[in-house]
Amino acid sequence: MRHAGPVSTAPVAAPLTTPEAPWSVAVVSEKVRGWIARLGDVWVEGQVVQFRERPGAWMQYLTLRDVDEKVSVTVSVLTSVLQASTATVEEGARVVVHAKPDFYKGNGSFSLRAAEIRPVGIGELLARIEHLRRVLAAEGLFDEARKVPLPFLPRVVGLVTGRNSDAKHDVMKNAQARWPQVRFEVREVAVQGASAVREVRGAIAELDALPQVEVIVVARGGGALEDLLPFSDEGLVRAAAQCRTPLVSAIGHEQDSPLLDLVADLRASTPTDAAKRIVPDVAEERRRLEQACRTLRHALRARLDREQHGLDGVRSRPVLARPLSMVESRERDVAHTLIHARHLLNAALLQASGEVGRLAAQVRTMSPASTLERGYAVVQRADGHVVREPDDAATGTHVRLRLARGELGATID
Repeated sequence: MRHAGPVSTAPVAAPLTTPEAPWSVAVVSEKVRGWIARLGDVWVEGQVVQFRERPGAWMQYLTLRDVDEKVSVTVSVLTSVLQASTATVEEGARVVVHAKPDFYKGNGSFSLRAAEIRPVGIGELLARIEHLRRVLAAEGLFDEARKVPLPFLPRVVGLVTGRNSDAKHDVMKNAQARWPQVRFEVREVAVQGASAVREVRGAIAELDALPQVEVIVVARGGGALEDLLPFSDEGLVRAAAQCRTPLVSAIGHEQDSPLLDLVADLRASTPTDAAKRIVPDVAEERRRLEQACRTLRHALRARLDREQHGLDGVRSRPVLARPLSMVESRERDVAHTLIHARHLLNAALLQASGEVGRLAAQVRTMSPASTLERGYAVVQRADGHVVREPDDAATGTHVRLRLARGELGATID
C-alpha cells in the first residue's frame, strides 16, 4: 500500500492581494515553495518510466509515474544515494521513494528530492495481492454461484488484448480454425504499465455494452509478476465482476494466476486455451454428429430387426398362418349346435302337441257342451241362475233351456 506524510491545506484565496496590489510571480512562487516545504518528507510509490544515468554527474534524474493513474513527477537523487540503494533503478521498475517535495522557483516546476529508494519486492507485492484476494473473497466476488456459463456457439467474441500482440493472434487464429464463422470485436489496449488498468476497464465496459457480443476474452501473454499486476488491480477486478457478458480470463501462462482469473466466469490457462474454450471445434462436432448418427442408425436397425423377428414369430402361429381355421371350427360348432337345437325343438314340439291334444280331449270330455251333446239341457232362469232343484223355479217361472244346438223357452207348470 502507499505511504503518505502529513498534508498541509492552503487557504482558498490568498489574503492581502487585490487587483490594485497583486503579488508578483516571485512572491507567489515563494509562497508555493513555502507551502510545499511544510509538507515534510513523504514515502511515495510509483513506477520508473524514464531514467538515463548521467556518468560523472553528482545528481541523477528519473521520472516516477503513478501505478494506476496517468500522473508523473520528476525525482532528483544524489548519485551516491542511487548507488547505495538496494533497488535496481531502471525503466519499468516499481520503487518506493523517501523524498522531500520541492518547488523550483526558476521555472515553477515541482519535483521530489529523494533521500532513499527502496524496491517494491515480489514478496510485498504478493502479500498485497493476497490481502486483496481475501477482501474480495469475503465480499463473494469469487463465488461460483456468480459465474455464468459460456454460450455454446457465440457469433461475436469481444477480445481485449495488447496492441498487435501474440495473444491476439493466438486467440483469433485458433478460434477461427475451430469455427471459421466466428467474428471478433477487438479492442487493443495497453496490458502493462500505468495506463493498463484504465484502458482494459474501458475496453471491457465498451464490449459489455454491445448487444451482439456474447462473450468477452481478456488475453495477455506471459510476463513477470510486475507485468501482470494490472490484472490484480482492485478496480479492474470489480469492473470485471460487474460485467454482464460472460468473461474469460486468459492472462499469462498456466502458473500465472492474477485476481482476474478468480472473478472471471471462466479461467483459461493461456490465450490458445481460451480460443479452444470459447468456440467448439467444427471438425470435432462433425465427428460427434457422425458418430451420433451411426449410433442412432445402429439402434434403429437393431430395434427394427427385433420387432421384425417378433412379428415373424407371431405370423408363424397357426391362428395367423390360417386365420380362417378358427372361424371354420366355430362355424362347424354353430352348425352342429343348430342341428341339435332343431332336434330338441322338434321333439319338444311333438311332445307338447301330444299333451295339447290330450288336454283338449279331456277338456272336451268335461265340457258342458259335451254333456249337452248327449241329450242333456241346462235350465236357467231369466236372471241366468241355473235351476238345480225344483225349489229353484216356482210355478209360472219363465226359464231358458240351453240345448246342444240352440235354446228353448218354457214356463214351469
